[in-house]
Amino acid sequence: MLGRRHADHAGEETTADGDGDSLTMPEDDEVVALAKCGDQAAWATLYAAHAGRLLVWLGTVATGAPCTAAEDIAAEAWLVAARRVADFSGTSSDFAGWLFGIARNVSANGRRKAVRRRTEPHAFGADDEGDLGRTDGGIDRVDLLDEVRRTLARLSPREADVVACRDVVGLDVAGTAEALGIRPTAVRIAHHRARLRLRGLLDQTEPDEPRAFLPGPRRNPATG
Repeated sequence: MLGRRHADHAGEETTADGDGDSLTMPEDDEVVALAKCGDQAAWATLYAAHAGRLLVWLGTVATGAPCTAAEDIAAEAWLVAARRVADFSGTSSDFAGWLFGIARNVSANGRRKAVRRRTEPHAFGADDEGDLGRTDGGIDRVDLLDEVRRTLARLSPREADVVACRDVVGLDVAGTAEALGIRPTAVRIAHHRARLRLRGLLDQTEPDEPRAFLPGPRRNPATG
């Protein structure tokens, strides 16, 4: 997937992939560097920045392991991240895409185990939401998450995953590519197509019908 690498200015490394994308690989920032040294305050900073978004993301996409709660997948993802943080290079913001990619792999592993054990899925209910279903102020968000799921279900699997990353939890193109294990160009194209599809679907809804989210202005897939 990745082509040649060459040194860039300001201590950064740039990678060119097969689609001509220029992927900048910045050095670790202070928080990441401290986390690699086992600094608990640095890990607390990373957790505060990304834990909530990870749970929301797992709650809006198909986890692939119907009997495993989003909280369990997230917890395992954090444990794996702690063990493998030495393999990560980037800033605190870049950490999100890497963490989400780990969660995706944890979920896929859970699905394979469930298939081997012939585990039957259970109905997803309010009790399964845990902390995900409520904001810090105690406001119930289950209905909103259900509406987001119903909206994403009208897209292709890739488009749904990209929209969940980009529009629901706010990952950038590079972070979404890292989380989903696809190229940045594929992220841009899927996001563009999903926006067109969603805007067409939402334009067909009645004015008083709830809308989970409204995609922004159309963008050229070549520019993101």
